[in-house]
Formats: sequence, structure tokens, C-alpha cells
Amino acid sequence: MKTDLIKYKEPGKFEDTRFEKIHNVVFNDSLKASKIVALEIAELIKKKAKQKKKCVLGLATGSSPIDVYEELVRMHKEEGLSFKNVVTFNLDEYYPMEKENPQSYWYFMHEHLFNHIDILPENINIPSGTIAPDEIQNYCIAYDKKIEDSGGLDFQLLGIGRTGHVGFNEPGSHYNSGTRNITLDHITRVDAAPAFLGIENVPKVAITMGISTILKSKRIVLLAWGINKASVVKKAIEGNVTSDIPSSYLQNHKNCTFVLDDGASQELTRIKTPWLVKSCDWTDNLTLKAAVWLSDLKQKSVLKLTDTDYNNNGMSNLLVDHGSAYNLNIILFNRLQHTITGWPGGKPNADDTNRPERKNPSRKRVIVFSPHPGDDVISMGGTIDRLVEQGHDVHIAYQTSGNIAVADDEAMKFAEVSLALNEDNPNAKKIIKDLKSKKEYEIDTLAVRNLKSLIRRKESIAAMRYLGVPDENVHFLDLPFYETGTANKKKLSNDDIRLMTGLIARIKPHQIFASEDLAGPHSTHKICLESLFKALEDQKKERYIKDCRVWLYKGAWYEWDIHEIEMTVPMSPDQVLKKRNSIFYHQSQKDGALYQGDDSREFWMRAEDRNRETAEKYNALGLADYAALEAFRRFYF
Repeated sequence: MKTDLIKYKEPGKFEDTRFEKIHNVVFNDSLKASKIVALEIAELIKKKAKQKKKCVLGLATGSSPIDVYEELVRMHKEEGLSFKNVVTFNLDEYYPMEKENPQSYWYFMHEHLFNHIDILPENINIPSGTIAPDEIQNYCIAYDKKIEDSGGLDFQLLGIGRTGHVGFNEPGSHYNSGTRNITLDHITRVDAAPAFLGIENVPKVAITMGISTILKSKRIVLLAWGINKASVVKKAIEGNVTSDIPSSYLQNHKNCTFVLDDGASQELTRIKTPWLVKSCDWTDNLTLKAAVWLSDLKQKSVLKLTDTDYNNNGMSNLLVDHGSAYNLNIILFNRLQHTITGWPGGKPNADDTNRPERKNPSRKRVIVFSPHPGDDVISMGGTIDRLVEQGHDVHIAYQTSGNIAVADDEAMKFAEVSLALNEDNPNAKKIIKDLKSKKEYEIDTLAVRNLKSLIRRKESIAAMRYLGVPDENVHFLDLPFYETGTANKKKLSNDDIRLMTGLIARIKPHQIFASEDLAGPHSTHKICLESLFKALEDQKKERYIKDCRVWLYKGAWYEWDIHEIEMTVPMSPDQVLKKRNSIFYHQSQKDGALYQGDDSREFWMRAEDRNRETAEKYNALGLADYAALEAFRRFYF
């Protein structure tokens, strides 16, 4: 593995990066990228050790660097990498915050790195969340002075927030700012809410290294994973230097690299619209992507695009291959039209040459995998309704219990109802006692978690009954990786895979639907999808797997881009209402769900708006005017 994949190269020297002002490298796998970053850090540590010098590292917290730290720990345990010459300075800490609190960055760093390596405790520096208010200013000045006295930061690892912050330098942070206390942006607190089990528990203030402190680092590597970071990454890399996007200050650093995965890179000009940057290898997907973009730019349907439209927007060589815009437009229109089907399980006794799904067998066994209870109806409630109506054997598999998303007052309500029905119910008494005595940040007792799981189970069964799915076809896998009682999950294990494999082997599906919503506010969706992929890999030689097609849907936050869609299922106004009603059965997630994100709309509103917007986009491209469309992309394995 070579670290020179991410070594600094001056941006803007080549045509395909002329919009970019910060060097960046894109990986299709964030784990591989993390290992390469860890290797660069390890090489620096060893180089400094040979010179008998200290290696001074600036470290970040959050989900982005976890795999980097895991790889450093592995290299220490398996390859003898020593950290005895390492001095660390962390970027930030919540305030006020006791270091023993599981949400503190002191706790995070020890859990993920320091407890597992041979670093000297006196060489660990993390801003304190317990400094007296009248001592904060002097403390912050001393923190910067200690970095300076250590020789400055040899390497600074960063993440990036959706506000564009690095460390906790929120919009408005000055270029010359040093370590200080700062009020956190609302979006930053929203993103932290899952870990704190609600935004009301997230501190409003933090202590952070300043922009000036960070920019003095000799080398900076910023990590960004997921499509939810794509917009701010583009602003930081391609936009003007501005305090509105504090990460844009990194454009002025002489040795900075952004390390991105595919999702985080999606808005960069060379990725999103490469035809504006260089000559393209025009694959079918890229051709459709360009035409959809051009249609939106010109506010025309696909069939109305002209030779001039293509020629004036970097696509002239497309017409060389197709002769004219007219010929190309017909091909693209037909491709879009063929994605639309009212028969998501295939239409019996029909020509399926141009249909997304095959007609045989006419009655299919279907598994819909839902990461949490409710993801199924939010994302594809109309399609489930169609599959049931058309006679398919539909099974719904909830991969996790979703218990941490049930509020305490919701659990208390059910416990009190249970006690009212049976005054001698010891479980209800215990749950009520546990909830009343629960302290801030304390993990729910097993009894409380079991009740919260039960609430979500019964909501799910009721929703599926409404859509006509038999109770016996509703499965609760309760994958063990999820059952920590906190937003931090365990790694996927063989026990998780066995549960997935067992269900698939028992049902032998012709179709599988699963969530590919990898940019949600936590990683549960990603782990659930990974569990499916590993289960399919384990069974790939089985005949029933060879006959199975896998369709991926997005969740509550995003939708497939039009060029990515391979099947859309229209919904009538009546079906839209039916889908809404099925979502309403998940009552514990209505009217103020714990993980609402920064979108104030309820989940049913998001779902309806997204499905309507997809239909409107298809209509703008010149296709039929539907009330709503649910969209899917096929996964080939």
C-alpha cells in the first residue's frame, strides 16, 4: 500500500482539476482510504523516531477518523509501531463536559486509540471541558503555547462538518483565530444529537483549536465520507475563501489534502459534470446523466434538446457517435420510459424485454429488508402495497429493533398503561422505576430497552397488516451489532450474518429490496447493507441466489439521481394516502422523533415530497405526469 496516493500535489495544474483549489483524492472505499492515511501517519512517526525527535500529531474525533485509529492500533499490536515518541493535541471538546462522560472527546480518544497503544499519558493533550468559566481564556492561550513549545503540529487530521467547520470553528470564525470557546451551530448540534440521545442533551458550547492554530500545521489531511458532506466539500474545495465556510481557509495551506469517498466527492465539478472539464468516455450512464443535467439547465424535455444545446455545453462529441440530437434523444427517452412500471414484481404474460423485472415466476417470493422499523413504509410503502395487491409472497424483515429511537416518555406511557391493566405487573413496575431514576446520558436498562423494542415491533406489525402482509411474514432479526443501548454500534459479526443468511435461505427469495441510504445521521443503514452483501456472498453458489434480483432503495434523507434509477413505481393519489397511513402506524416516530435530523418535516412529509419531486423530474423530462414515484436501483452481485 502506497501513501503517495494522497501525498500533496498542487491543485489546478491539470485541466480536470482546474475548478479545484485544494488537492484531493477520491476513493471508492473509505476503509481503504483510512488505512492509507494511517500508513502516512505511521511512516511519519517512524521517521521522527529514527531522528530521535518527537512526532506531534493533531487529532480529530467523530466518525470519520475511527478507521484510521483502528488501523494505527492494529499496526501497534501486530507490527510493533510504537507511539512513545508521539505527542498529541486534540482539536476540541464540548463544554462543559466531564472527561468520564461517554460523550466526551477524552472518552472517545481513549476508547478508540489511547487505551490500546503505548503513548505516554503525559504526552496526551485534550482540551478540558471542566475549566472554570473565568479561566477559559488563559487556558486556551496556554494550549496554543504548548503546541508552539512542542515544535508545532507535524500532522493535523481533520474531519469536516456540514456547516463547513473544522474542529469546532463554526461559520464566522476568523482566519487568525486561536484556541477558544465557541457557540455551536444548530446544524452541528443536530448532527451530534443521535450520540446524545436527543438535541436537548447536546452542549451548546465547545472549546476548539482556532483556524490559525490549525493552519500552522506542517501537513493537513481532511477526511470526508458520505453524500451528506458532498455539498460543503465542493464549497471548501472550489468556492472562495470565506468565513462562511471555515474549511475553505485550507485553500491557503501549502500541504493539505482532502481524502474523500465517492459520496463526498459527488458535487465536485469534475465528478458531477465532467463534460464541462475534459473529454469524456461516454458510457450509457454518463450520457443519460449529461442529458438529464442539460434538460434541467435548458428547462426543456429530453426530446426537445437540440444539437446546439449539446454543442454549447461540452457534449459535442456525443453527437458524433449518434449523428444528431434527435437520434440520441429518442434513445435516452426510451431508456427513461422503460424504468417506469406498475408491476414491481414483473407483469405476468407480458413481454418483459424492456421491463425492469422479469415476468416469471408470476408469483414471487420477496424480502424487504428494513434497517429500522418504519424504513420500509417510508421508502417503499407504495411498492409494498403493489406487490401485495399483485399476489406476491411478501416478507418484511426488520434488521434492528430501533429501540433507541423511542423516547423515554413514550415508554413510560406504555408502562403505565400496562400497570393500569394489571396492578401486579412486576415488569411494568420495574420499567417505571428505571425510567424515573434514569440519569442524564445513562444507558437504558434491559427491561426498558425490551419495552421500547416491543413498541416498535407492534407498530410494524400493525403497519404491515394495514398493507395486507400476514403477521407470519413479518420478521424481527434484532441484529446483535445494534443492541448497545447507545448510538455507537458494535462491529458486524458472524452472528449478524448468520441471522441474515438463515432468513434468506429459508425464504429463497426471487426479489430482495434493501436500503442503500448510506448518508443518514448514523451508520446503522450502512452496517445493515453490509450484512446483506456478506450474506449474499456466503450463499452466492446457491441456485435460489442466482435467480434472485436485489433492488436498493434510499431512505428518508435522499433519493437516487435520475440517471441512477433502474425502476420507478408510480403511485396514484389514493396510494400516496395509503402509504401515509401506513407510516402513521409508527406512532412513536411521529410528532418529534428523536432522530429527526435538521429537517423539521415529519417522515411522512419527507417521503411524500421526495416521491412527488421524483415524479415531477420525470415529467419535466417529458414523461407521464404521475402523482408520485418510488425509485430503485439494481445491485448486481
